[in-house]
Amino acid sequence: MSHPRHAEPLPLGSPHQPYSKGLMARALVAVGVPLGRAYELAKRIEQDLAGRHEESVEFERFEELAVEVLGEVDGSRAVDRLRRLRDLQELDLPVIVLVGGATGTGKSTVATEAAYRLGITRVTSTDFVRQTMRAFFSEEFMPSIHYSSFEAAAGLREPEQADDPVIAGFLEQTRYVLVGVRASIERALEEGWSMMLEGVHLVPGMLPRIDGALVVQCVLAIDDEEEHSTHFMVRDAGLDGLRPHAKYIDRLDDIRRVQDHIVGRARRHGVPVISNTDMRSAIDAVLELVLASAEQVQRV
Repeated sequence: MSHPRHAEPLPLGSPHQPYSKGLMARALVAVGVPLGRAYELAKRIEQDLAGRHEESVEFERFEELAVEVLGEVDGSRAVDRLRRLRDLQELDLPVIVLVGGATGTGKSTVATEAAYRLGITRVTSTDFVRQTMRAFFSEEFMPSIHYSSFEAAAGLREPEQADDPVIAGFLEQTRYVLVGVRASIERALEEGWSMMLEGVHLVPGMLPRIDGALVVQCVLAIDDEEEHSTHFMVRDAGLDGLRPHAKYIDRLDDIRRVQDHIVGRARRHGVPVISNTDMRSAIDAVLELVLASAEQVQRV
């Protein structure tokens, strides 16, 4: 079965669809070129086409102009990324990207931006799945899903029986949530959709097997405890206090225990761990994982 492409073709122009400076700039930003430099290169290509009375640019000429405007290193890197992105577009497979990590590691921001760069329009979270399940299953029936991941020990029926109630509660909640996650992924595969899924419940080794798609999984982590706490204050400011950071700071030790558990599982199962000390670098790392995975599929 042929699946719909998850991203637009490279905007180099054609007799039927002339070159667009705006689309080119967007494509360049998608592969990591800063916005101002992206428009500078897109404008230079537009001028080159006007001077040659052409409506489309050959990839080789595009590469020459990229090196001219961006320099040898950055220009070659942008061209390589665009070429690999084109190859990804041509895969006859939906792309499922799974971004895990503990609370406050920047999963939502990284996943949303990476999805934009890859042209993936369906972005969801395991927290959304959990909230949906809460509407159908009462606290009496399924208590653990009614708490935050680091508070799920409160839903254990016999917490004293667990070696570590925080981890035991989190894992019990994860098992329930992954039932809904599996259903979301199966629907995407049935429709041939690409999907970006992020969330604390995407625990390596606990996910269902996914066939018929290019699947890329990674985990975000923040090594420094103080930096981790800062993420909650930034998030609180951005959400006008809807998620007050004091709650997270008070439970930071538990959140970081959950992080240690997730990272430990990732290392045991060979899942890449991305240290999110810089948002742009983390987004680039996710993009690189997807492109590299696509290349491996093409070589098979």
